[in-house]
Amino acid sequence: MGTRLAWIFCAMITPALTLAEDDLKLPDPLADAQGKPITTAEAWEKEVRPRTLELFREHVYGRSPAAPKWDKAASTFTPLELPADSGMSATDCVLKFPTPKGQLEVKLRLVEPKPADKPVPLFILINNRAPDLADLDKPNEFWPAAKIAKRGYATAIVHVAQFDPDKNEGFKDGVHALYDTQPRKPDSWATIAAWSWGASRVIDALSTRPGIDPKKIAVIGHSRGGKAALWCGAQDERVALTISNDSGCTGAALSRRIHGETVADINKGFSHWFCENYHRYYNKEQELPVDQHQLIALLAPRLAYVASAKEDDWADPLGEFLCCVHAGPVYRLLGVTGLESDKMPEAGGHLHGGRIGYHIRPGTHNLTLVDWKEYLDFADRHWK
Repeated sequence: MGTRLAWIFCAMITPALTLAEDDLKLPDPLADAQGKPITTAEAWEKEVRPRTLELFREHVYGRSPAAPKWDKAASTFTPLELPADSGMSATDCVLKFPTPKGQLEVKLRLVEPKPADKPVPLFILINNRAPDLADLDKPNEFWPAAKIAKRGYATAIVHVAQFDPDKNEGFKDGVHALYDTQPRKPDSWATIAAWSWGASRVIDALSTRPGIDPKKIAVIGHSRGGKAALWCGAQDERVALTISNDSGCTGAALSRRIHGETVADINKGFSHWFCENYHRYYNKEQELPVDQHQLIALLAPRLAYVASAKEDDWADPLGEFLCCVHAGPVYRLLGVTGLESDKMPEAGGHLHGGRIGYHIRPGTHNLTLVDWKEYLDFADRHWK
C-alpha cells in the first residue's frame, strides 16, 4: 500500500507525469502505423486520426451504421405551456428516421432561454437514468433545465432506452433490431455505440433549428452516458464541446492504470456495452492497441471537458486527469493548449484555461449542480 500511495503522490505533481507515462507504457497519440512520431497537423488529420478512430471501432466500441436522413416532414415539435415569467420555452420533439427495418422514432424534450436575441448554444444530455428526469415540474440536479436556460443556453434531454435498452438481451431490440440485417461480427456496434449514434441523430435535427447555434453544440453524459458522449464527440465533429462526467473505465480513465473498474470488470458486468473484440482484453490492458487518452485526443482541437468526484475511486479520478494530460500533445500539435496545467487540482478546484477543461469536486458518483456550474462557466469562457 505504501508504494501505491507514493506513486499516486508522485503522479499528482508535474515532474512525475513523464515517469507515470513511461510506467504505464501508453500508446503515443502522435505515432503513425509504423510507430514513428508525426510532426504536422496534416499528418494527424489525414493519417493518425482516421487510424485511431478505426482502432477504437475495431477493438472497443464497434462500428455504427451510416447516418439515416432525418425525416423532417414526419417529425413533430409540440410547444409546452409554461408560466410567462419562467424565462424559458419548452418543446416536446418526436424525430423520425427511416431504417432498413422500419421507422426509428426518437422522443426528447428541448428547453430554450426566452427571450433570446440570437441563436444560442445547446447542451444535449444523454440520460442513462430515470426518464422522468425530463419532468419540468420536478426540478432536479441531473438536468437543471431552468438554471441552464437562465445562463443563456438551450438544453435537450434524450433517454438512452430509445436507442438501446441498457440490458444484455443479445441486441434483439432498440436500433440493433432495426439495423442488424446480417449476423453480428466481432466488431459490430453494441450499446454504448448505439447511444452515441443516437445523440448524433438529435444533432441532425436540432442543429437546424433557428434558435440554436449549430457551431456551439455540447454533448454531455454521466458515467456510462459519459462514455457514450465521448464516443459521440470523437466520431461526430459537429460536437463543439464534449463533456464526460465521472465516466471512468472505457470513458475518460486510462485503462492501463488498472485502478478502480478494469476492462475485465466492465466487460463481465456489462457485456453488452462494447463490441465482442473488447472482451479479448480481460486482464490484458497492455495488449490494447489504444488507451483512452487517444479518445480525448480525437476531440482536438475542439473543446473537451472531463470531471471527476473525489470519492469516486471506481471511476479513477487520477486516471481521468492523466487521460487529459496525455491527450495534450495532439492539442499542442494543432496549435492550441489542452489542459492549462499538468498538476491535478485539489477537490473543489478546476482548470478552465485550455481547450480541455477539468474539475474534481468533493463527493461521490453523480451529476450535480456543482458540475453543471463548472460546465457552464467553461462554456461562458470559451463561447461568450
